[in-house]
Order: sequence, then C-alpha cells, then structure tokens
Amino acid sequence: MSLTGLFSLQGKTALISGASSGLGEHFAQVMGEAGAEVVVAARRVDKLEDLVARIRAGGGKAQAIAMDVTSPESVVAAFEQLDAKVERLDILVNNAGISTTPTKFLELEEDTWGYLLDVNLKGAWRVGKQAAQRMKNQGGGVIINTASVYSHCTGIMKADYNVSKVAVDQLTKNMALELGRAGIRVNSLCPGYFATAINEDEFNSERGKAYIARLVPQRLGQYHELNGPLLLLASDAGSYINGTSLIVDGGSLLRPV
Repeated sequence: MSLTGLFSLQGKTALISGASSGLGEHFAQVMGEAGAEVVVAARRVDKLEDLVARIRAGGGKAQAIAMDVTSPESVVAAFEQLDAKVERLDILVNNAGISTTPTKFLELEEDTWGYLLDVNLKGAWRVGKQAAQRMKNQGGGVIINTASVYSHCTGIMKADYNVSKVAVDQLTKNMALELGRAGIRVNSLCPGYFATAINEDEFNSERGKAYIARLVPQRLGQYHELNGPLLLLASDAGSYINGTSLIVDGGSLLRPV
C-alpha cells in the first residue's frame, strides 16, 4: 500500500459524537475528506445540517443522527438509527464532552461535578459500549476517545474536568486490553491547548495571553495540527497502535505551567 493509501479512510464508515461544534465538527470534516462516510451525532440534528451540507458539497458522504450521551435511551436509539443507515461501523470518534467554568475545589457543587462526569465519562462509556458490540460482531474496528492533555497533568480550578479526562484515558486502556483480540483498536487522542468557543474569550484576555506565553510553543494549537494524529489512529497507518494516548500539545507537558 502507498503511503497516501495508508492514511485513506475510503470505504470506511465513521461515527463522530459531539459533532455540532469545535473539535467534533472539525474531525467530521477531516474524515469526510479522507474518504469516510461520516455519520455525525449531537443532541440536536438541526445543528448538524450545515456540517452535513459542507461535507457533501466537498464530495463526501454524510448524514446526521440525534444522540444525547447523558441518556441511555437516546444512545441506544441513536445506534438503532445508525444500524438502519449503514451496513457497518468501522470507526468511532468518541468525542462528546463539556467543560465547566473554572471553579475552586471547595466551591464545586455536586450537581456540576455529577453532570460533567455524566457527559465526559459515562457518555464515553455508553457510546463506546454500543460501538464495540457492533465492531465485535463484524470482526473489528477502531475507537478513538477524545481525552486531553489534562489526562497527564493537572491544573487549578478544574478538578472535575481533569478527573473526567484521566478516567477517559484509563477507560481507553481497559477497552484496548479487553477488545484487542476482537480486532478492535482503542486509543486516546489528547489535545493540548486549542482555542474553542468555550475558552476563546479566556485565552484572549490578558491573563490568557500570559498563560500562553508560558507554554513551550508560546502559542495555541491550530485545528489542522490534529489532522495527522487523528488519521494515524483511525487508518491502517496505525494498525499496530492500541491502548495508547497520543498527546498533541506542542511540548507543553515538558514544562510545568
């Protein structure tokens, strides 16, 4: 196989959760450009219509399904929709997740803590389990869990978020260990500091700019810098990569911040 072919997703079907904005939206476009038939999922299908149209306009195949990862019933129903739309599921990008307003540990409310873990951890487990069941029955597949640089470090006023992402990374390792012999590869993609709709204002503030200046690369990552790592984990180029955390942070972890 040619080097270009190694990274191709031609003939594959990929499901991306949390695809209505941010990294999920970007990942869906990248996979569509790489040749995959893309199924994008989020709580509101209407928020996915523009994304589906853009992927199709670029010559790709795309469709949308409704999925609320905090609801077991919604996740099951979403996969039933998926079964009716595609013959098999080759790739899951388990991306749905949230962040909360930075809050000191002693000021964290139980409802906030519980909801974040429900989305980021239980949601990843719910969706991953449904996908893995189908992949096992068909003889294999790929699952990419979106974790974080905070799976490998810590930071003040984000105990809930950090704990959830450490747990997602551990979930990845356990899934990889148990599912590997069924032909299912499971890895974590751990982005460092990237601007999103949630954190953009903070990074544009004076405090945010000072924080960026302390990072090793002294800048935020750009979405396109995740394209190669994503395709490596999703494609045949990564066929012997299983149970790992791929950190994409410009070296930020090399220096405590």
